[in-house]
Amino acid sequence: MSLMKLITAIVRPHKLEELRLAVAQLGVQGMTVTEVIEGIHGARSKLEIAVAEGVFEPVMEAIANVARTGRGGDGHITVCELLEAVRIRTSESGEAAT
Repeated sequence: MSLMKLITAIVRPHKLEELRLAVAQLGVQGMTVTEVIEGIHGARSKLEIAVAEGVFEPVMEAIANVARTGRGGDGHITVCELLEAVRIRTSESGEAAT
């Protein structure tokens, strides 16, 4: 069984398009984006990206590099192991659904 990861990142909203392009270049097909309010920093965007183990490190690096401004409130990244993923439209599962 191949390992998958669920990356959740809280970032500045104006970084979304640049982040989308950066992870797309690594073969990531999609992400879920939610607007959130984070403490004193106000509006932020929450990204959720399911990735195969093989692209995990490059995706993490891309998110961190693109989202970093060097100022307080740049956000944070958390990671969980993902047991299963299913693409509803095609019934693909596992890495094929990420």
